[in-house]
Amino acid sequence: MREYKPKNDLQKKQYYKEKFYIEKQTPKDEARGSKFDEELAILEQNGVEILSSYVEFDQLVIYVNSSENFKALKTLKSFGYEQLSELAALDFTSQKGGYEVFYQLLSISKNRRVRVKCFVKKDEMLKSVCELYKSANWAEREMYDLSGVLIKDHPNLKRLIMPDDWHSHPLL
Repeated sequence: MREYKPKNDLQKKQYYKEKFYIEKQTPKDEARGSKFDEELAILEQNGVEILSSYVEFDQLVIYVNSSENFKALKTLKSFGYEQLSELAALDFTSQKGGYEVFYQLLSISKNRRVRVKCFVKKDEMLKSVCELYKSANWAEREMYDLSGVLIKDHPNLKRLIMPDDWHSHPLL
């Protein structure tokens, strides 16, 4: 039988916790000299300009220009990153005037993950990666519909959730 613990002060404990506590930053290790040297070298050989890179939680994180998102993902796919597991946009329109878009890639054969990030200004268009990864189709439509990120060369860029006559994205 389990030990019984009184629960009469559970709500009080949650209320008196530190409400404005900010978690410490996770450690970011240098990407050069790590197990991801091959990935960085392949990207640079194919002309992808890497703005910054680091290793966090045993995965490579790289920042590229928004104009080079397709080239970076195409290079990584040819190198063995066969699955796009996540694609989303973070809204920084009030702080920086745009969105941070990230692509989470997985290589099953190498047992590695890479996150490619780029910053897109508010009215700038981002090239679609649907022809590389089919899983990007609905994720890009969701970014367009709910965040307002403009995607060019998408095969079927229309709204998913908002009505078709909606003139902007729902948070404006």
